[in-house]
Amino acid sequence: MDSERNNTRIFKGIGASPGIVIGEARVADRSRVVVVETSIPSENVQSEIQRFHEALETTKEQLNSIKEQITRSSGTEHLYVIDTHLMILDDSMLTSETIEIIRNDRINAEAALKRTLKKFMGFFEGIEDEYLRERSSDVQTVVERVLRNMLGKRHELLDETDGRVIVIAHDLSPADILQVDKEKVIGFVTDLGGKTSHTAILARSLEIPAVLGLEKITTEISDGDALIIDGDKGIVIVHPDEETFRDYLQHKQYYEYRERELLKLKDLPAETLDGHRILLKGNVEFIEEVPSIMKHGGEGIGLYRTEMLFIGRSLVPDEEEQYQAYAQVVRRMFPFPVTIRTLDVGGDKFVSDLNLTDELNPALGLRAIRLSLRCPELFKTQLRAILRASAHGKVKIFFPMISGVAEIREAKTLLGVAKSELRKSGVPFDEEIEIGIMIETPSAVLIADLLAREVDFFSVGTNDLIQYSLAIDRTNEHLSSLYEPLHPAVLRSLKLVSEAAHAAGISVCICGEMAGEPSYLPILLGLGFDELSMNAVSIPKVKHILRRCSKIEAEILVDQALKFSTACEVELYLQQEITTKFADSFD
Repeated sequence: MDSERNNTRIFKGIGASPGIVIGEARVADRSRVVVVETSIPSENVQSEIQRFHEALETTKEQLNSIKEQITRSSGTEHLYVIDTHLMILDDSMLTSETIEIIRNDRINAEAALKRTLKKFMGFFEGIEDEYLRERSSDVQTVVERVLRNMLGKRHELLDETDGRVIVIAHDLSPADILQVDKEKVIGFVTDLGGKTSHTAILARSLEIPAVLGLEKITTEISDGDALIIDGDKGIVIVHPDEETFRDYLQHKQYYEYRERELLKLKDLPAETLDGHRILLKGNVEFIEEVPSIMKHGGEGIGLYRTEMLFIGRSLVPDEEEQYQAYAQVVRRMFPFPVTIRTLDVGGDKFVSDLNLTDELNPALGLRAIRLSLRCPELFKTQLRAILRASAHGKVKIFFPMISGVAEIREAKTLLGVAKSELRKSGVPFDEEIEIGIMIETPSAVLIADLLAREVDFFSVGTNDLIQYSLAIDRTNEHLSSLYEPLHPAVLRSLKLVSEAAHAAGISVCICGEMAGEPSYLPILLGLGFDELSMNAVSIPKVKHILRRCSKIEAEILVDQALKFSTACEVELYLQQEITTKFADSFD
């Protein structure tokens, strides 16, 4: 709790889905099931295994029933997340590990499943990428539903209410979110979760404000409490006083007005005052994020992360499974292009059958393109799946964490083999598919001119580039103050990359967090980037600033910014310029 005034209490969490709502609390029972481990006699082992199988089947029936319900009420738009949970249920590791524990340790099925969950969670420990780390919540959600079924606990619906409420829960599953009636449930507040959890992604897609990660908010709020939640700032106010209520009511009205005005830009070109066009695209990981990109005026997908298909699996997904996933996204985005990044994660963190050893420093170890080249059959399978998806629309492919020319050439050779295999089988694909690379290592920056000769486009991953350039672990809270996007080394690196790309006649995109920060737009425009790919909800805000900029003025601004010696100096200068020219755009 951040503050308390009279009966008013204010809590700060993670703003996971934007918007302001005012309403009554409804506390839902979504706490974790408490499991007591008990020993069982040998003659009961088979019956415990049978009980486990029955709970799995019941869970599958429930999820399939939810799929049917969602299809009837709102179509197939968000079914992919339910399919993901069904896929987890079918994973042989979940089943075999649990059964083995029941047999060998002679304990009850619930406790055996809890032990299996703990092993699953081990796959996610130490993962640096926030998107990948959050996938652990999907496994926990599925296991929790199985446990509830084993213990006979009811799955109450969140909108079993007569009024409009803000749901308060320990955690919420995607099935919870997808089944709500938006006329009854106007907001979510949870103990657990983060910005990239499935809960957050679906809440944003459905435009339901949400504040997550409040740790113990379920112990602080009771049914019927008056609440205000601010999904932008991550604030929850319990029993607001009259002054706070009036302030937020006014803020809510202004926010909704401003969002309506920004969405009017959806079909207008992302163009500066002096006629310079930039493509604004979206970053996605799940098909359910695609409608939000279209709604907010995105002109394609600049970064489609493929890691989710691999995380927490006992076996790698085969070519057909990958193809179906990629093709769905490509079809949904047609006629806009989809840029698909090949696998960008360390092998020991996703599938157990690769048998790769743990590394002391996985961020600098066998990951991304290094892992793909080390496992050529795995890589070719993904390449064939992406190539097949290119028959359904405009697809680009790019390789992550490139540090030298040799890696590109080796990757292109394997891509050529994949193409040849598909040709021999008569499988259609785009013969002219564009190939690009992620620029996110200092070595790639320094030889950007050499790399540009090998590919059709660059995409700069600013998150990793900043981390590696400044030797800062961006997940370490003690070093957060040193993570500086406006550091002179970062700005000079971006300038080198942009200039090298344009000298070679290829396009250059930014798909890191910098792209979606409106205040950085003048800098990125002045540096000459052709495309920016970001969170979908940021697209109208960035477009609004872009349409009020001129390319010439932005170039002058960058020239001045590059003369400063520290990130603080650059930031102060940029704030002064923004205050002068765009003050009303950053409310």
